[in-house]
Amino acid sequence: MPDAELTAQGFYPEIIEAGLVAVEGEKIVHTFSSYVVPTAFPKLTKRCKRFLKISQKQVDEGLPFAELIRLLAELNGMGEHTVVTWGNMDMKVLKRNCKEANLLFPLKGHFIDLSMEYKKFFGDRNQTGLWKAVQEYGKEGTGRHHRALDDALTTYNIYNLVEKDKTYMKKSKPPTIGDRVDFSKLLNRMA
Repeated sequence: MPDAELTAQGFYPEIIEAGLVAVEGEKIVHTFSSYVVPTAFPKLTKRCKRFLKISQKQVDEGLPFAELIRLLAELNGMGEHTVVTWGNMDMKVLKRNCKEANLLFPLKGHFIDLSMEYKKFFGDRNQTGLWKAVQEYGKEGTGRHHRALDDALTTYNIYNLVEKDKTYMKKSKPPTIGDRVDFSKLLNRMA
């Protein structure tokens, strides 16, 4: 029998864990991880607890959603940023949760769905899961799958790998005659 929350009218997913990695240049300058207390559907389903390997107590002791939004706004308040996620669900859920809580969406900047970048870059027909993508690079994910901070760190690692591969794939400018001929040697011979 399905959990009551999954069949309830008006159900929408709520953020129950948040993790982020703030980067300047190529250096991680801040990490954040916390459970988040759900408000519309405070009782976790058995399936959710089993799938994520978390307890109701952990979530109940988490950060209130409004506090998470305040922290995100504070981190994002220093100007426009690039926000990288694996898939678009995180941003959809965050936007919906903000709307339901009558809070302003806290993030501004350029948004990158790295799973779509990965799909396009490698010519895949379907989107690849985060941890499968990191394994395709011959690496391992950071920590545990489906833990917010671990997934954020793994996404950051894949972002770096994809960006590095993109630089290899860029077409270089064709060489000029000056690149092909060392005129200083030619002039020395003529002198």
